[in-house]
Amino acid sequence: MSVIESLQNNGFETVDYIVVLLYIVLLVGLGIFLSRGKKGEEKSSNDYFLAGNTLTWWAVGASLIAANISAEQFIGMSGSAFYSGIAQAAYELMAAATLIVVGKFLLPLMIEKKIFTIPQFLRERYNWGVGLAFSLLWLFLYIFVNLTSVSWLGALAIQQILGLPTDMVINVMGMEIDQVRFFIILLLFLIAGIYSIYGGLASVAWTDVMQVVFLVGGGLITAYAALYVIGAEVWNCGPMEALGNIYNYCISNPDDKHFNLVVTRNEELYPIINGVKDAAGAVTQPSDPYFDSPGIVLIFGALWLTNLGYWGFNQYIIQKGLAAKSLSEAKKGMIFAAFLKILIPFIVCIPGVCAFFIMNSPECADLRATLFGGITRSDDAYPFLIRNFTPTVIKGLSFAALAAAVISSLASMFNSTSTLFTMDIYKQFIDKNASEKKLVSVGRATSVAALIIALFAVYPLMGGIDQAFQFIQEYSAFVYPGVVVIFGLGLLWKRASGTAAVVAAIGTFAFSILFKFTIPEVPFLIRSGYVFICLVVLFVGISLASKKAVKADELDASTVKTQLFWSNVLWGMTAVSIAVLVWAYFDKTLEIHGVQGAMIFFAAMTATLAFYLRSNALDKVQDPKLVTINLEIFKTDKAFNYGALGVILILTILYIVLW
Repeated sequence: MSVIESLQNNGFETVDYIVVLLYIVLLVGLGIFLSRGKKGEEKSSNDYFLAGNTLTWWAVGASLIAANISAEQFIGMSGSAFYSGIAQAAYELMAAATLIVVGKFLLPLMIEKKIFTIPQFLRERYNWGVGLAFSLLWLFLYIFVNLTSVSWLGALAIQQILGLPTDMVINVMGMEIDQVRFFIILLLFLIAGIYSIYGGLASVAWTDVMQVVFLVGGGLITAYAALYVIGAEVWNCGPMEALGNIYNYCISNPDDKHFNLVVTRNEELYPIINGVKDAAGAVTQPSDPYFDSPGIVLIFGALWLTNLGYWGFNQYIIQKGLAAKSLSEAKKGMIFAAFLKILIPFIVCIPGVCAFFIMNSPECADLRATLFGGITRSDDAYPFLIRNFTPTVIKGLSFAALAAAVISSLASMFNSTSTLFTMDIYKQFIDKNASEKKLVSVGRATSVAALIIALFAVYPLMGGIDQAFQFIQEYSAFVYPGVVVIFGLGLLWKRASGTAAVVAAIGTFAFSILFKFTIPEVPFLIRSGYVFICLVVLFVGISLASKKAVKADELDASTVKTQLFWSNVLWGMTAVSIAVLVWAYFDKTLEIHGVQGAMIFFAAMTATLAFYLRSNALDKVQDPKLVTINLEIFKTDKAFNYGALGVILILTILYIVLW
């Protein structure tokens, strides 16, 4: 079947295509209009890279979520929910908690220090080598992991939803390239690039406000439509009753974990935790869902490394907060984003579970016979639902929501890639005296270059991936342990040295690769905890051995007393964690819940914090580049505090109900 024939016979009506086209025209037009400068004035680097610090709290929050939510959630996370259940929602739910920490502690410090980019802070706190290392590291991650995966998943979804042919394949240097999918990827890059490259962060952030309405609304509509049809066709009931029936179906099987936020290890069904493939690459035993979602590790374990690294130190995320009108607006934006984040599991995970029920329940046999296509791999789940369950016009809106998610993320990544290269490499090492006009031109050229490189890299990296969301999470986790150690101790510990930071930057990759190949059967979130421990030991040891330390600033007796008190509290928490860890080695129930992996990390984290507090209180020397912190910036108003309590309360209820 040709492309034209596919477009005519895929369930989409002309009005659906008109809706999508209008959305794209509105998006690009709005992006260019909102980013226009005053007549006769050139954009400055601050205007281009930080939107001239004009973002309100609702723009900050909306832009954060629009940048974050992309095809990796709609397609990747929905696919993971299809395979293993709503445990994938922990990535989103714990992100909401992380946003509170970022809003209270990390973002205020960065705004006070007038930081453009994350490597800028590293350069000022440590040395130029550490800043350069992380500039290159983030550029690598954005281009070869984020841009490729987001565009691949977006193209896959569009191809599946529209029923476009998959047999138009050409062989290029031994790779089979789907011409249709490649064209879609190119089109996504061009749409995102047109307004983001021209307008900079202002275009990206203000259009994100519109896009977050589309993606949240479209996602909720898709979930509702699927439940409505299932309810009407299978049980003659409403959507909410249908959801209850799906819940009962899943929990009736003790081995089914689709409605469990905490997944336990199942050695009977999955003797080999990370699955088995034959010589041809075919799966003979799937991996245990626990391998991707190892129990309470997603609450108390190394997921915090991923979340803190992503939300606190990821350029294309934190850049939205740095562009806020004021510190107060930035903090409120973080809380707004946290509430929006709690919605995401309902938007992307519930559809994945619905798709699982449709494809596996005997009660859906008649319904399945009427549906177009099927689900051959996990990431097909969300496109399958849009094609088969959303009515005319709504189908176009749902499709536009998915496009909004993909395009907004790509636009943010283009902008942040250009910011990193321009401000941290070009301005620092190539042309230190570059004019504002030159910096903006280089930023635009960098975005174009990133687009081209990612376009050629997408097939070699992403071809054959079944669960792209897990690909993103695992390889991002190569970076985040080092990021958290270097930034965290750099901010908090007065003895943190530049040499230790350089070693940790190299070590985060070295240890991640070592553990991946030596202990592949260990879930990657637990492996990242091991990497964290190794890096902390290295970092602390090298810093203590540094000969560049200078006399420390005197602390008043009250501060010393307070720091020692909390240090002792944290040492006590460390001791309790170790006791629980030992207990878990003898108690099978605790072991299969991931208590071991969680407690190893939690003990390491509390011990690190206890050590830094004691060292800060008693050590008489400090690193010469210590960052002085004004504690007043950490104060929050009632709106932030009440919002934070609301987020924590909702998370607590969800975990109690869906444990």
